[in-house]
Order: sequence, then C-alpha cells, then structure tokens
Amino acid sequence: MIVQLKMCENIRMDSQVMRGRIVLKDSIIEDGVITVEGQLISHICPASDFSGELPQSTGSTFLPGLVDVHCHGGGGESFPNATTPEAAMQAVMEHRRHGTTSLVASCVTADADTLKARARTLASLAEKDEIAGIHFEGPFVSHARCGAQDPTYIVDPDPDLTRELIDECKGYALSMTLAPEKPRAFGAGSVAEALIDGGAIPSWGHTDSNSTFARQALEYSREHFADSSTTRGPRATITHLFNGMRPLHHRDTGPIAEFLSDAARGGAVAELICDNVHVDPLLVRDVYELVGRDHVVLITDAMAAAGMPDGSYTLGPQDVVVRDGIARLAQGDSIAGGTAHLLDCVRVATTLGGIPLVDAVYMASAQGAKILGDPRVGSLEVGKFADIVEVDPELNVRRVVRRGTVVE
Repeated sequence: MIVQLKMCENIRMDSQVMRGRIVLKDSIIEDGVITVEGQLISHICPASDFSGELPQSTGSTFLPGLVDVHCHGGGGESFPNATTPEAAMQAVMEHRRHGTTSLVASCVTADADTLKARARTLASLAEKDEIAGIHFEGPFVSHARCGAQDPTYIVDPDPDLTRELIDECKGYALSMTLAPEKPRAFGAGSVAEALIDGGAIPSWGHTDSNSTFARQALEYSREHFADSSTTRGPRATITHLFNGMRPLHHRDTGPIAEFLSDAARGGAVAELICDNVHVDPLLVRDVYELVGRDHVVLITDAMAAAGMPDGSYTLGPQDVVVRDGIARLAQGDSIAGGTAHLLDCVRVATTLGGIPLVDAVYMASAQGAKILGDPRVGSLEVGKFADIVEVDPELNVRRVVRRGTVVE
C-alpha cells in the first residue's frame, strides 16, 4: 500500500535527507523522503511531493529504530555479568549497530545483592539514555521450568525485595518475570502488586502453572492496571511464550492456552523469540494470526554471544557453550538465550514466517514502545526521535541513525 502524505515544505538547508522505501506503522511509502533536523524527524512524504533537492534513490528501505524489551547481552558482554557501565555498553552497542535503538537490559536469577548491584549499574546507563529500561528475569520463577536460570538462587516471591530492586532502578525498572503459581505472585501484598504500584510490569513466565493460576494472575494484572496510573504498558507481558513453561496438552492445558486467550482479548502482550531456534517461525505466524500484531512483541532474549563466534560464554552464574549459533548450558541441554539481533528476528518473521513486513516491524518497534510507555520512539513519524534503520532488500543493515546521529 502506498500512503499519501502532504507535501514536504520548508526544508532547512542543514537537514539530513533520506530517500527510499519507508515502512510506517500501517503502510509503506514505496518511494519516499525522510528529513531529520537535530534529534527529530521533521518531514516524511512521497518523493513526488518533496520540494527540496531530491537525493538519488539507493534501493534502501527505512525502518524505525527497533525496540527490544528482553535482551541479556551481546558483543561478548552480558548484562547480568557487567560490573561496570562500560562493560554493559559493549552489549548495548552490539545491538545498536544492528538496528536496535531502544534496548531493555535483562538480568537473570541471582542473589539479592548481585541483582541490586546490577540494577545500580544499569540505572546509570538509563539515566544517560543509553538503555530504555531494566528487566529482571527471576528470581521468583519455577524450579521445574527454570531453563537457563540458576536454580540455586530461585526463591519464593518477595514483595519487599521487589520494591528494593525497583528503588535501585531509579524509575527505570520495566518488568520482572515471575511464575503465577508461586505464593504471593499476585493478589494483595504480592510481587505483581509491588511491580504495578512501582511503575513496572509483571511478566508471567518460567512457569509450571496450571490454567487456573495462570488465568487468575492475568485477571489480577488487568484489574490492578485499571486502578493504577502507571505509564508502562499498561499491560502484563508473557515472557518468551512457549519457552520456559509447561507445554500445551489437550488434557493438561497448563498456562499457554490462557496466555493466548488473554492476549487475544487485549490483556497481556506475548513475547516471541523469532530467531528460528526458540520457536518455529510458522508457529510465530500462527500466534500472530490468532491474536493479532497488537498483542505480540518480538524479542531476542540475546546473551553475550550475539554477534560473536561459537565458543564459551557466561549468563549470570551459568556457563554457556555456543555451537552453530545456538547457546546451551554447558551442564545440561537447556537453551541459554539467543544469539540473534532483533533485525534478524524481523527477517525470520518475514522470510520464514510469511508475516508482512509492516506487521513484523511493528511487533519489533511500535509494540515495544507501547510497553515502555514511550511515545518518542517506535515508529517513523514527524516529531518523534530520528531513530532510523536503513537496510538493503534482504534486511541487512546499511546505516543506523539514533537521535539524529549515525551510529558508528
């Protein structure tokens, strides 16, 4: 579909001008122009309506900067192991150079002191606009479905610890993964209550729950969000749907059917790792068709090996071995995070999953921005941050612009 926008007028001489195929939230301009002034997008229009000097078309496609709300690391560095902001920035830049301009740094299950220390380190980056938020994957998860989480540090839900972690994040705590079947996971005096009241989001996952606990947790999330004033979401999320949870069975449904049902009814947003490893791309397509793009967010769940060769890595206290691009615990067979960039997930969604480009990009950008509650990012629109990813026809990066500046 080609969208018609009003003519680009009053273009400043010092503006950046980009020409090519432009992917908007609901449509594509097949030959369009974007102009950038300072940190912001100043104009978007079809090339035929552009009043300035028209650049030569290079066959590029322009996407909004991608938004990853669940990422543990990349470029050889891991957020759960980064003891300094400089170390964490190594992972941030790995993903930024590949098109993720807004990134949420994810921790893994660890002892309370370690989690607080990581929160302080990551909050210092969020204050400088280097990351978009902080996600805690654990420690209130299921032993039976812990995946790559170290079971040594898994504990029952603790609302007081939750509030302490939120305080350490200095307003940048986005979400926490927890299992709905655990005591004090939801309800009065629960972790979910502490999260929502503290401006963060419960993310249900790493769970061995039955359908009853899952439904009750989802209903509680809806009800408490309705009574809150948080700018996040305001919806719960599902931590990497299908991974780290009891599988669906027609006589023992577990949580997955409830997660899908709630998402389809506008409740929780389901995370999906569309890297052709964690979930079959055709199942990603099926979920997209069942619940719609407004209820799915594509994530990487990436760890230190993203962008790196096969070898040995760490994820929190766990040793990880990467072979053929697949990360698994050194002891055991559990998948230990992803090694893809979010743009890779968009490519898999479109080429192997058959999802239209507009919708795949939406689930990797605008949807994450909604979860963050940040109207400045997530789509190519006048007045928003100039976070722009220039790609070739195969969706390989040619250039990334963040806040109007080319990423080196």
